Amino acid sequence: MFTVSTERVPEVEEVVADKAYDSWAIKDQVIEASMPAHIPSKVTATEPWPIDDQAYKERNRVERLVNKMKQFRRIATRYDKLQSSFLSLIHLALSFIKVRAIVNRT
Repeated sequence: MFTVSTERVPEVEEVVADKAYDSWAIKDQVIEASMPAHIPSKVTATEPWPIDDQAYKERNRVERLVNKMKQFRRIATRYDKLQSSFLSLIHLALSFIKVRAIVNRT
């Protein structure tokens, strides 16, 4: 069986989410875990929830990277049966994205 090494994965320090996750059920779980929740309030909220703007901007960068990975059809549809081959394909797609960024910069 394939196991994922957690040595490179840091502990979760904060939760950054989109407006769609603005509910007290989610915020209460995050607060119980002793983490800050950076979730912007919906327009209909009576009391706006304070957020860290810099953390929210970083969430946008991660979301754009995931959308770039989904441009690779095999990742978006997950044809691979094994976790190890799917992870290998994700590494390959991220390599293509990085090379594309380097080539387009010059």
